[in-house]
Amino acid sequence: MTINVHSYESMGTFDGPGLRLVVFLQGCPFRCLYCANPDTIDVKGGNPTPPQEILQMAVSQKPFFGKRGGITFSGGEPTLQAEALLPLFKDLKANGIHICVDTNGGIWNEHVESLFMQTDLALLDVKQFNPARHRQLTGRSNDQTLRTAAWMENHEHPFWLRYVLVPGYSDFEEDIRALGEHLGNYRSIQRVEILPYHRLGVHKYEAMGWDYQLKEVKENTPEQLERAEKLFKEYFTNVVTN
Repeated sequence: MTINVHSYESMGTFDGPGLRLVVFLQGCPFRCLYCANPDTIDVKGGNPTPPQEILQMAVSQKPFFGKRGGITFSGGEPTLQAEALLPLFKDLKANGIHICVDTNGGIWNEHVESLFMQTDLALLDVKQFNPARHRQLTGRSNDQTLRTAAWMENHEHPFWLRYVLVPGYSDFEEDIRALGEHLGNYRSIQRVEILPYHRLGVHKYEAMGWDYQLKEVKENTPEQLERAEKLFKEYFTNVVTN
């Protein structure tokens, strides 16, 4: 079974601890209005890749990973290909390679559960806590994302909580407080990352002939980021702005 890969990034420093090989997979069920990788959304794109090829790449880069680094599967949404990834994860573990999965947590089945069991660290992207605003932002419900967070907590599975701060969409104080009250006592959350909203993917929309719907939304001011960080710190211990 091949794995549908969009692209790779070597020596990544933003997708998990240490230096990492980041594998961007093709296909995503969410339609986030600010998606920086809109070319990864369609499941039909990408390059079918033998798992052995990814394994060899990871093993060859292992000397650079040090004690903290490893491989991160991002996307797109990696759990769409959970069944195909399972044998690869087993081989990566056998080679002592630390595995991260960057996920929106919106897919659940037996393969996804098995995949998380083999994952050392999940990077769980919660797009919005408010259900209506989450649907406005992503086109999907956030019910399964929150159930995935609860599964991580119940299984004592470490994860980082990631939150993109989009002005006028996900920066409302009441929503951040509701998120903090819901997840703030989770012991499995090792770190909270506030990700500033950016427009780096806009040129891709133009190239694809898609309409970028957040044209009017400006990037966060330092004050907006500082205010959000203070709010998150009322509920979580290890909060950073990326």
